[in-house]
Formats: sequence, C-alpha cells, structure tokens
Amino acid sequence: MTPTAPAHCDLLLTGGIVVTVDDAGTVYDPGSVAVIGSRIVAVGPEAELAQWHSDTVLDCRGKVVLPGLIDGHNHLYQALARGLGEGMSIVPWLCEFMWPYSIAMTPADAVAAARLGAVEALRAGTTTVIDNHYAPSDLETTLAVADVIEESGLRGAVARGVIGERTAVAARRGQPAELFRYSAADELSIMREAMRHRPRGSKVEIWPAPLNLTYVDQDLVRGCVELAREFDTHWHTHCCESSKDPLGYVDAYGVRPVQWLAKAGLLDERATLAHAIWLDDYELDQIAQAGAKIAHNPSSNAYLASGTVRLRELRDSGVTVAVGSDGPSCGHRQDLFEAMKLSVFAQRLSTLDPTVWSAEEALALATRQGAEFAGIDAGVLEPGRLADIIVVNVDRPHLRPLHRAVSALVYSARGSDVETTIVDGRIVYQHGRCLLIDEDAAVAAAQSRAEQLVARAGMAALCTPRKLP
Repeated sequence: MTPTAPAHCDLLLTGGIVVTVDDAGTVYDPGSVAVIGSRIVAVGPEAELAQWHSDTVLDCRGKVVLPGLIDGHNHLYQALARGLGEGMSIVPWLCEFMWPYSIAMTPADAVAAARLGAVEALRAGTTTVIDNHYAPSDLETTLAVADVIEESGLRGAVARGVIGERTAVAARRGQPAELFRYSAADELSIMREAMRHRPRGSKVEIWPAPLNLTYVDQDLVRGCVELAREFDTHWHTHCCESSKDPLGYVDAYGVRPVQWLAKAGLLDERATLAHAIWLDDYELDQIAQAGAKIAHNPSSNAYLASGTVRLRELRDSGVTVAVGSDGPSCGHRQDLFEAMKLSVFAQRLSTLDPTVWSAEEALALATRQGAEFAGIDAGVLEPGRLADIIVVNVDRPHLRPLHRAVSALVYSARGSDVETTIVDGRIVYQHGRCLLIDEDAAVAAAQSRAEQLVARAGMAALCTPRKLP
C-alpha cells in the first residue's frame, strides 16, 4: 500500500505512461514507480505517489515505463557469426554452418561473444536472458560466460548444452564427430560442478540443458532432468523445431519426443522447451498437464522456415510461453520488440484470423510469462516485485501519434527506442551507454575474434556476397 506520509526511496520514476502488465492490464498515464533496493515498493498515478521522493529521479515524460523484457531462449556464443548461414533450412544450417563454427570456437571467443550479446540485450531493454550455451561447454568456459552475463548487469541462466556421445540419430543427421567431446558421465559431472558454483537463487543460475531431444541419448536426458530436480532448477532443451524431428525420433525409438518424456515421467514443471513447433494433440495436452513451459522464437522460426507454434492452443491450455530471440546468428537481432510483433503476425498469417493473437498477449509473453518461464519474481510492475524496469522513448516520429501505449510498443517500437534499463533496482543502461561494461572494447574484441574464427572454421565462403537470382 502506498504510504500517506512522505517516504524516501532509492529510485523514483515519474511522469511516464506506466504499463504495469498486471492482471487487469492497468496503465497509469501519467504514473510513477518507486523502488527501494531491488524491489518495487509503489506503483500508481503520479498524483497519488507525490509524497515519494528520492535522490535519483527519472523524469519519464514522453516515455513509457514497463517491465524489463525476458529472453527465454538465446545463444550468445553465436554473436560472432551474425549474418552468415543465409538461405538454409535448419539441418543444413546446423551441419554446414553452426556446427563447424561451434567446433572452431575457443573459450576466449565464447566470452567475447557473450559480452557483445550482453551489451546488445541491455541496450534493447532485455533484463533477463536464458542463454543456451554449448560452444565450448567445459566447466571454465561455462562459468566464465555466466560471469560475463552477471557482470554486465543482466540476470538469467546459462542453460549448459549437454550433448554426450554421438548417437545413431546424430550420425544420420550428419553431425560431425568433433562436436561430441564428452562421455555421458563426464557431461553430468561437469554439469553438477557448474550447478554447484551457480545454484538456484544466483543472479545468473546454471541449468542442465540436453541440447536437443532428437539426438541426445535418452539416459543422458534423464540424467539432466534428475540433476534439475536435485538442485531445484529448471532444465532446458530444443524440442521439435524441425518437422522432421518427431518422425526421426519415431524411427529411432518408436515414439514421439514429448510422448517419451511424458511416459518416462520426465516431463515436469521444470521443463523449458525451446520451439515446440511440431507437437501433436497428445503432446500439447501432456505439456499442459505437466506444467512444462515453452520458449517461442518467431524470428528464427521464420528465418529457417521451421514452422509456426500453436500459440493460441498452448495459452488456452494454460501453458506458460515466453518469447526468445534465439541467438544473433538465427534471430539476428536481440530485439524482443521485434519478436513480440512477429509473434502476432505469425499467428494471424497461419490462421488467417486477425483476432487470434493480440498486442496485449504479445507483451505478456515478453514480460510476465517470461518471468514465470525463468522462475523469477519480475515481469509485472507492482509492489513487491523485482525492480527490473525499462523506459522507452515514445516521443519519436515512428511512435506518434500515440493512442494506445501497448499497441505502440508491440507494433512500432524498436529496441533502439529504449532509453533506460534497470535490473535489480540498479540502472545498468542509460543515455546510450551500458554503465557496467565497456561497449567499445566489447565491440572491437568481438569483431577481431569473429574474423579470426570465421577463417579458422573454414567459413570464409559464407562471407561472399550472393548474386541476385
């Protein structure tokens, strides 16, 4: 409850259009938000919060204040290969581009990529990132990537990609043997140690992530789920991204991937499934019953022509769905404003129904649904929640005239319209610069390492301009 006597807070945002994303979809115009420590303590009309004062006041007139955006599926290590791999479907994209790139990557490359990715995320209003990291996935690199994410000011998780030994399915898919560096026992040992270093409750946690249900050995998947239960964390995996994934799994095991998870007792509320496009009705129902969660990646799904998730049915079934950028080599920009817009467009195109998905629902994916997906107490501007907040400048030609703030955010705003990013009550991006990380150094290091990595991986031909057909 807002106090009636004058009250001091650590940070006060005043005069903006406050989009709370609460249950009622409340918007205060003008509104204010008061923060003490890492938590929001008051939200409401500016006049009702007039008794609050602070040494740090952000004048948000001409701006929208909303919860920080949550990226449910990313691959920060891909940042050094942005723009390559054009015109391929998912399997050739992996086999001819992403796997060679991943194999050639060094620990220093991965850290440089994560640092660049963190800068991009913060500048675009992302406050939480679930980074599915798997190149390279040794203990030291995994922890170093988590350190870089936290040092930048972000919160989130490193979902360490677990691959194990080369399965028959992986061999049939053409995945190179060099990708499979660890035995199942070694994978689980590294995973356990990484989780000990960054357990649940860390600002950047580490989750077990069997990389893809299609080709990771079933016993290794089981081992990862058991680790998640032991450490009380989520677990993460790619699930049915390609239309061929369920069919290949049936050929190998006689059952579809999510069907197997459910029947094996492994599908639970800790499961966070990236993509989940090619589900049948039984699998969708099992995901809903288990409380499993899905990361929807509309940009990469369109780029690779993978398909369109059954978003309306998932949400109507009560499934938590976050939105993801899916990495700088596949989504190309870590811009969740773009992802929100594409989530609406993809649903309307696939159903030919303009009422099937709305701007309000899209914003919820990137905020409150994303917070549920990540397991954090954020995503809504209300007292008691974590103070992960962003400020978007809407006093710009492409955002005027402004009639409905939520529509403007989803359909017209861009990541570059973000002026301030606040995580844990701390301003980490403002006035065009990240405050905890040297942007110029991060960009320069990434460019230099990217050029060396592309040459080392033998992918220079992918940099050649393509002729018009």
